Amino acid sequence: MSALPHSAASRHFDVIVIGGGAAGMMCAARAGQRGRSVLIIDHATKLAEKIRISGGGRCNFTNLDVGIANYLSRNPQFCRSALSRYTPGHFIELVRRHGIAWHEREHGQLFCDDSAQDIIDMLRAECGDGHVSWAMPCKLEGIERSDGDAARFVLATSHGQFSCQSLVVATGGLAIPKIGASPLGYKIAEQFGLAVVAPKPALVPLTLPPEELAIYKELAGMAFDAIAECGAGHFRENLLFTHRGLSGPVILQVSSYWQARDYGGDDGSSQITINLFPAQDVRQWLAEHARSKALLGNLLAERLPRRFAHAWCDARNWNRPTNQFNGKELDAIATALAGWRISPDGTLGYAKAEVTLGGVDTRALSSKTMEAREVPGLFFIGEVMDVTGHLGGYNFQWAWASGHAAGLAA
Repeated sequence: MSALPHSAASRHFDVIVIGGGAAGMMCAARAGQRGRSVLIIDHATKLAEKIRISGGGRCNFTNLDVGIANYLSRNPQFCRSALSRYTPGHFIELVRRHGIAWHEREHGQLFCDDSAQDIIDMLRAECGDGHVSWAMPCKLEGIERSDGDAARFVLATSHGQFSCQSLVVATGGLAIPKIGASPLGYKIAEQFGLAVVAPKPALVPLTLPPEELAIYKELAGMAFDAIAECGAGHFRENLLFTHRGLSGPVILQVSSYWQARDYGGDDGSSQITINLFPAQDVRQWLAEHARSKALLGNLLAERLPRRFAHAWCDARNWNRPTNQFNGKELDAIATALAGWRISPDGTLGYAKAEVTLGGVDTRALSSKTMEAREVPGLFFIGEVMDVTGHLGGYNFQWAWASGHAAGLAA
């Protein structure tokens, strides 16, 4: 890691990147390797903590199947260009070149065999190859526009004043404040007249209203396979009960769509629909067991966790022998099992969120370069933008792709 130069002349850089996370280091490395003088400014004392803790400490660094359908944005086509020009294959090649061992898990997710620190070390090495300088920890105190083409921006910091031709904002979103998340990037955007789509926690556990929580809170820790849907979101993974409501991968996935229900294209539903029989035709299954003398809860326990099956039936006054239900009632039960509707009353917030939904409105940015159209030299990359990926390596791939795009242009 290059030390910060101290001479007066070295206070000017071609590119300054605010934020030393995934997108910021990718951008800085690419710009530096093009021959641009680059400085990364970051307020943290530890480098790239969000990478370090990701994927259970092994960093789910990308996904083999990436497309615009894996992202939410008010400008849904925006991410297409960058993702097509820097693909998972490009990042995998970089990982291989640095000798990092990795493996594939379900749904095309790729993880380090050893540690997320391998990805941090790789990005730091790439920055080293580009002779990137660092100011860290360093607090940004203010930004001003400059009239000169060479020095379009002047930054006041705890390390003194710096100037640059290109300023790249890679400050991330509001998720996981305990490792330093802040609204700094949004404030910079607003300072320069760019709109910000109101941020919300995404990929986040959901809370249930008290009356529903009372039914299921004793099931905390129980998990099972399910399909969850909300608006355009449709996912099949594990659902997990918690002391506050629902979590697990399928809920984290659909939570983004529940939070984004005011986005164009969604149906505006405040409900989430859960299919408790994701692998079977529930109507046919119930018809085959219509003459069973078993309590419905006991019958459902053949396919669902027993305690959940009974709690679910008890809440609907359905826990009686199955053969006592008529055809119309069995049809209603089948409909409920395939479409259990829940109405969350909130989320566990940014402290438990994986990422932030919303951010800098991409309609003000170039999809090719990430540069603000009305503010030459100002770029936004990564999570600070209104581009939010699904769970499973998609947000890291957006960091790499957007950082790469800006690094080639800044």
